[in-house]
Amino acid sequence: MTKSGNTGKSISHIQRKLIPSYIFLTIVSLISVFPLYWMFTAATNTTVEVARGKIWFGTNLVENYKNLIAQQNLWQSMGNSFFYAAVQTVLTLLICSLAGYGFELYHDKHKDRLFAVLLLAMMVPQVATLIPLFIMVSKAKLLNTVWAFILPGISTPFMIMMFRQNSRNFPTALLEAARIDGENEFMIFFKMYMPIMKSTYAAAAVITFMNAWNAYMWPRTVMKANSFQTMPMLIANLSNGYAVDYGMLMLGVLFCSLPTIIIFFVLQKQFAEGITGAVK
Repeated sequence: MTKSGNTGKSISHIQRKLIPSYIFLTIVSLISVFPLYWMFTAATNTTVEVARGKIWFGTNLVENYKNLIAQQNLWQSMGNSFFYAAVQTVLTLLICSLAGYGFELYHDKHKDRLFAVLLLAMMVPQVATLIPLFIMVSKAKLLNTVWAFILPGISTPFMIMMFRQNSRNFPTALLEAARIDGENEFMIFFKMYMPIMKSTYAAAAVITFMNAWNAYMWPRTVMKANSFQTMPMLIANLSNGYAVDYGMLMLGVLFCSLPTIIIFFVLQKQFAEGITGAVK
């Protein structure tokens, strides 16, 4: 009895010591969530109420929505963003996973040197490549096309590095067994590698989709027609001018943020596993 009592006292003592940590984490969590909460509440208020700092829900949501769809083609922009981001995500996952698979499972000293050069490209800022890319796209007559948006982003050094690093956990014994059974390399990749590396694919899909969805500078440069407008471009249009309707603007930001929030929460478990290099 004495032993169990001492154990109970030690556990309660540890719990009391953790109370300050719990309080600190709770405060930090509330601070982190507050901008998201404010975005939701601001979307339901008028410009005057937002400017005054009102932080609870209002009754102007319907009016803000009517003003938004009257000034901007909201659903066409949403459809464009979904289409561009989805196509770019699929192509990026396919190409970068093939590259990472090849670099790791078929590597030699020459490929390692090439990979080192590839990693140097991660240090080059996007602004430095903007003009050369624009000239290339212009000469290829791809301006104001879907491909102008998608092609520059379907192969990135970061994604290739991510797949290569996680491919180190791929069981090579399965690879050798499949070759002995007569499977060709592409069938090994599609039938074995892709299912086993699904956590890495999920993490890469979240990152790629969010980057494509939130892209602004490059689409604004190569897509001038209103029919190609994406959600970040729509938000930029709402914030231009002398008088900004902040309620309508925050509603647009809410529409722009919801898809990425939903995708992250749906795939958050796989995202965490993929980032840490887990293989299933």
